[in-house]
Amino acid sequence: MVVNNAGYGLFGMIEEVSDAEAHAQMETNFFGALLVTQAALPHLRAQKSGHILQVSSIVGISAFMGTGLSAASKWALEGFSQALAQEVTPFGIRVTLIEPGGFSTDWGGSSGIHASALSDDDGVKQLAEVARKSRVRTSGDPVASAAVLLEIVDAVEPPLRIFFEDAPLAIAKADCAS
Repeated sequence: MVVNNAGYGLFGMIEEVSDAEAHAQMETNFFGALLVTQAALPHLRAQKSGHILQVSSIVGISAFMGTGLSAASKWALEGFSQALAQEVTPFGIRVTLIEPGGFSTDWGGSSGIHASALSDDDGVKQLAEVARKSRVRTSGDPVASAAVLLEIVDAVEPPLRIFFEDAPLAIAKADCAS
């Protein structure tokens, strides 16, 4: 089994994010998972089994103001993982994208990267914060999530995607309906 859980949030409007910040985001959230996956695949194919768990995010399906580069990195992870799932099924290897909701961590605080703000945002950041708070109402349950992960790992036919908490699934459904 392989678990790709490396990643961090990059917060800032598209115009605010520097080239270096954008490249670092893609290096970690996308290329990190890609390189680990590529390194593991020969071993998984040789044993004719395995499971690759890719920890994505709701921003891998639905993008929001102030998280455009994080979304781009997770959309890339989603795209390669969906294609990968089709490629490795004949070898007995499964791929599951984990779509977690909010957990009580510092992901959006000091553990994230915050781009330098523009001086003339005309209140757009306040709009983004109001929208974020309306999406994030509860924190995920790590114990329940761990139990679900174990079920997925043991499943004969695990899902391509699993949503943790109600909010990510509701957001994804609403996004697909619009």
